[in-house]
Amino acid sequence: MVNSYWLSVLTIDHTLTSYIGKIVSVNFCRAVAGVISLSCLAGCATQRVDLATPADSGSPASHRTQAARSHPSSGTFDLLYITDRAPITASDGKLSYSAERAISLSFGSVSITPTRKPLTSKSELRVSAVSQTGRFPATPYGVEATANGLSRSLEAVTAHDQAAASLQAEVARRLSTSDRKEVVVFIHGYGNSFDAAALTTGEICRSLQNQFVCIVLTWPAGGSGGFFFGYNIDRESSEFSVADLKKAIRIIAETQGLERLHLLAHSRGTDVLASVVQQLSIEAYVSRSSMWQRYKLANVVFFAPDIDLDVASSKMFAWVSDPDLAFGNKPRPSTVPPQGPLHLTVYSSPRDKALGASTLLFGSALRLGQLAFDRLPKNRSEAASRWAGSQMGELVDFVEFPGGGFIGHSYFLSNPAVKADFVALIRDRAKAGDPRRQIIEIKRPFWRVSDVQQAP
Repeated sequence: MVNSYWLSVLTIDHTLTSYIGKIVSVNFCRAVAGVISLSCLAGCATQRVDLATPADSGSPASHRTQAARSHPSSGTFDLLYITDRAPITASDGKLSYSAERAISLSFGSVSITPTRKPLTSKSELRVSAVSQTGRFPATPYGVEATANGLSRSLEAVTAHDQAAASLQAEVARRLSTSDRKEVVVFIHGYGNSFDAAALTTGEICRSLQNQFVCIVLTWPAGGSGGFFFGYNIDRESSEFSVADLKKAIRIIAETQGLERLHLLAHSRGTDVLASVVQQLSIEAYVSRSSMWQRYKLANVVFFAPDIDLDVASSKMFAWVSDPDLAFGNKPRPSTVPPQGPLHLTVYSSPRDKALGASTLLFGSALRLGQLAFDRLPKNRSEAASRWAGSQMGELVDFVEFPGGGFIGHSYFLSNPAVKADFVALIRDRAKAGDPRRQIIEIKRPFWRVSDVQQAP
């Protein structure tokens, strides 16, 4: 990875340097640093990590210990994938997916196989097989003119209903054989290939001891354009995917037998997830419901989020800030439906230099992934200052990782304390302040990852 950073420096020509100088008011050295940082968003997002599964540290339910025994962290396991990437045929004839956009959403199974590394006892994961199960109609769905106005095409609606039923049947089948009737969904960041996204999801699933139904939602990232222009291409592709991924999450959430849904995202994927949550929360509110009541959503987790602080605030709490929004058939300005166990957890690092390029490129007040208690821009805007308010304490926790640096953008997998903390959050349902969590309080809702590993 270090070599790739130096290669980025050596290949930046005068034209690119001049272009950067025009779009950001920084000197040459900072511009170069920004491009190097941008390369980290791609390089570090796909780095391979050797995982050791955190031990069950006293889950609330006794069956979880038995579940850990019944699903060892070794051996091939299977994930459900959902994607709007364009399908391709690999050189060996196997199905895969490219960085190009598809106009239809497809889903299927991806097999993950651990392989032993030479001369060590550690194992890493590889994709061994991909099999497509179903596909939704091409978008936009067709409409027809009728005597009563426009109507959706019966052919498109029928094909959609069949695909949705097939996807729900697959989720239900996996839930029926899972120890936990819960689904963990992961959305990757910038520069990730289909295989990289699947492997990261596999590593998360293995950390959770394969007790959950794990799904990778993968959008068309990792295309051509290089580190600089490729980021802008991926940025637009992530926005393209919001409608598809929202539709997929809604279908998953309404599957019979699902008890809890957990949505996890990394880096640029957090912006995708924030947009999805924004739209689904409005849908829930206008139907006189909440994200927990309608979609069984228990956790939203942002790892190293590559999103502006104010943008994240406006998206995640859009319905809260709109008292004129209809609650059923008319607005009820003071009504807030019960949120249940729904919780947002943000993992950030002020030393995550890979996010520095985004700040330079977009003039961000502060990337959410670089947030720290003493860096909250209270005077930046009213929206930013509200993140520190006590009223957010029941809905949000901000967990600061003191590490970071150029190769620290994927610390949610590479750092044992961070990994153990989110495992305790998802698997053990441990709230911040619980001794099973690997964090210490700064001032609620702000926490810091502990440097001391707790005993299992």
